[in-house]
Amino acid sequence: METSSEGYARRFSGPVGAFFLETQAQATLDLLAPFAGASTLDVGGGHGQLTGTLVEAGHAVTIFGSDPLCRERVSRWVDAGRARFEAGDLLALPFADGAFDVVLSFRLLPHVSRWSDLVGELCRVARRAVVVDYPSSRSVNAMAGALFGAKRGVEGDTRPFAVFRDAELEAAFARHGFRPTGRRRQFLFPMALHRALRLSQLSRSIEGVARALGLVRAFGSPVILRLEPSRA
Repeated sequence: METSSEGYARRFSGPVGAFFLETQAQATLDLLAPFAGASTLDVGGGHGQLTGTLVEAGHAVTIFGSDPLCRERVSRWVDAGRARFEAGDLLALPFADGAFDVVLSFRLLPHVSRWSDLVGELCRVARRAVVVDYPSSRSVNAMAGALFGAKRGVEGDTRPFAVFRDAELEAAFARHGFRPTGRRRQFLFPMALHRALRLSQLSRSIEGVARALGLVRAFGSPVILRLEPSRA
């Protein structure tokens, strides 16, 4: 429910927040390019960060939240009939096996203690692909514990979160028959640093240089990962 709140949305307000969301949206659309017009389930997507992007790209979108209150930030699309919303247990999704072409889950894995169970559910209901984001230990996030106090000082309501090794997460999906087929790393520098600077043009510039030098590809985080069934 936290990521569906207005307080959480404020982390992505203003020009710096717009930069974050543009980067995330473009990376997601790149990874979804093979699945035009797909039926898409966004698990934990009450934050609404991707709803408009997916709807405008022509996907048939269902948002699944842990509570009916998670509908608030996506209500304009749901009320207009451009997306569906359902709520329930994130670890026991009320859908048949392979019910959706693509299943997404952003801003969720690092905050779920039983994250491997969540991975299993995402894979179970996905027919063609799963797309998730996560903070990678192959980045400044390797020092997340030591820097947590500074991050909270910038963001105010930061919660503890898990940082994943790429191989660790890939192994969890492999147990359910999914393999990585696409990856986008988003930022070289911590998002909290960009928020603290409040200089969107500077953030765009330094991240652009880092991307051109290949540093984002090598060490960027959060990572957006696409996985597809191995049998495919």
